Amino acid sequence: MKTLARLQSLHIYPLKSARGIDLAEAHLAATGLAGDRRWMLINGAGRFLTQREQPRLALLRTALRGTTLELTAPGLPTLALADDAPGTTRSVRVWKDECDAIDVGDVAADWAGRAIGEPCRVLRFDPRRTRLSAMEWTGGLAAPNPFSDGFPLLVVNRASLDELNGRLGAPLPMNRFRPNLVLDGLAAWDEDRIGEVHIGEVRLRLVKPCTRCIITTIDQDSATPSGPEPLQTLRAYRYDATLRGILFGVNAIILAGVGATLAAGAAAQVRWK
Repeated sequence: MKTLARLQSLHIYPLKSARGIDLAEAHLAATGLAGDRRWMLINGAGRFLTQREQPRLALLRTALRGTTLELTAPGLPTLALADDAPGTTRSVRVWKDECDAIDVGDVAADWAGRAIGEPCRVLRFDPRRTRLSAMEWTGGLAAPNPFSDGFPLLVVNRASLDELNGRLGAPLPMNRFRPNLVLDGLAAWDEDRIGEVHIGEVRLRLVKPCTRCIITTIDQDSATPSGPEPLQTLRAYRYDATLRGILFGVNAIILAGVGATLAAGAAAQVRWK
């Protein structure tokens, strides 16, 4: 059985946990949307940094100029990071995964440290290496991704946010949930029973519900925690005991269409499990 929906919007986050970019069109690479989460900060202990530990990452704005990533932060000049900038290869850990990355040097590290108020290093994913999503969820399919938490794409249903906002005292914007693809034209929580999404030649399989963390409670404009919501409300009806987490959105892998261009507003065909 198939249902017609719409690809409402597209989003990438070139620097992991920094401000995202809203796109009218996006190229689909083997690792997800082109340019997504290819850069990352690590602290002095070598651990990757996100808004969980360092909310000021929300104040780092990102822009892509060709193959160069530009970072801006309050009170600092723009930092330009070339995609082929030389650096030192080092091993880093993202959750349970060990992967290679390129440390692009002291100038970038000094800028980033001043931006977030903590010593750190700036790393680019090493394209000569491959980091795969957990095959227990992909059904044995190889799904490469760079510095995302675990999967190439995160798909969110607009109707689910609308339903959640109807329960909250103050509605929250979509950016609290940091999706790559937002679908419209579905009923709330339909994502729980979607098997695949087809957008033109692109075929995506929804493989694992996304468990949410305190980043959803951080105001993305001010980088300040805004209270217990939305986690407090979601916990009452979206907690999964097996995954031991609060669910919102679904992680996806790519079955077909690498090299295609996705456009906001495109028709999306949903196939149920």
